[in-house]
Amino acid sequence: MKRTGGITSYNLFGETDEMADVVHCETIAARSVLHDWQLSPHRHARLHQVLLLASGGGVALVEEEERALGPWVVVNMPAGAVHGFRFDPGTEGWVLTLPADLVDQSLRPAEGLWAELRQPRVEPGAEALAGPMREIFAEYEGRSFARAQMLRMLAGQILALAARHMARRSAAGEAGGHPLFRRLETLIEARFAERLPVAEVARELAVSPQHLSRITREACGQPVSALIAARSHREARRLLTYTNLPVQQVAFRLGYADPAHFSRVFTREAGVSPRAFRSALS
Repeated sequence: MKRTGGITSYNLFGETDEMADVVHCETIAARSVLHDWQLSPHRHARLHQVLLLASGGGVALVEEEERALGPWVVVNMPAGAVHGFRFDPGTEGWVLTLPADLVDQSLRPAEGLWAELRQPRVEPGAEALAGPMREIFAEYEGRSFARAQMLRMLAGQILALAARHMARRSAAGEAGGHPLFRRLETLIEARFAERLPVAEVARELAVSPQHLSRITREACGQPVSALIAARSHREARRLLTYTNLPVQQVAFRLGYADPAHFSRVFTREAGVSPRAFRSALS
């Protein structure tokens, strides 16, 4: 694996050109076939993607975790999330790419969609998105009057349906569907580099630390502090894996004033030092 000063970023599904249209639509096969159906780990700095498989399958690599792909699996990939794909040859489906600004403009904070869409997700059973995907692709390929407005409206519909599907999947699981726990996950994702103390997290969520701890333990069996630490550790692994940033810079990015403290914490979690972890990847 070749690393650069930062995780490889693309502006489009595998390319670096600026997106000149309202959205970008292409089939999974259109670009994957050019790369032997494999797309190495990368991220999109300013783009949000929704993929829907119609047939075939493969594996999605999402933040170092492999997720199985198959018919009617939807992949929600927010800007900045590291991901890659190994598609089975002949896989069919759609890839909708939207500027992150358009996603922000389409959502209303009070409606809760952003809490779902800001997380990278791979969820089965999303047949309901097939019709809207076909519609937006037909609109994209045409040149009818009011095309841009239609693309924005259809993109908003797909985002809403994807968020609805993911919310249902969350609610069908364990207590992780609790609204407070989902708000906690959103806060941790947004501010993990600050390494907030639990009391500050509780204040941000307008609840007592005791109440937050109870809901969190019911949802995942872990304390709040463990979730914060786990997200910071995951980012450390990402930066050590996908970049050649010095360990000291990784520490600073994760809110550690003392790189030696970061190394001790990482070694305790990973069982090896940051340098040893990186060397093992070579």
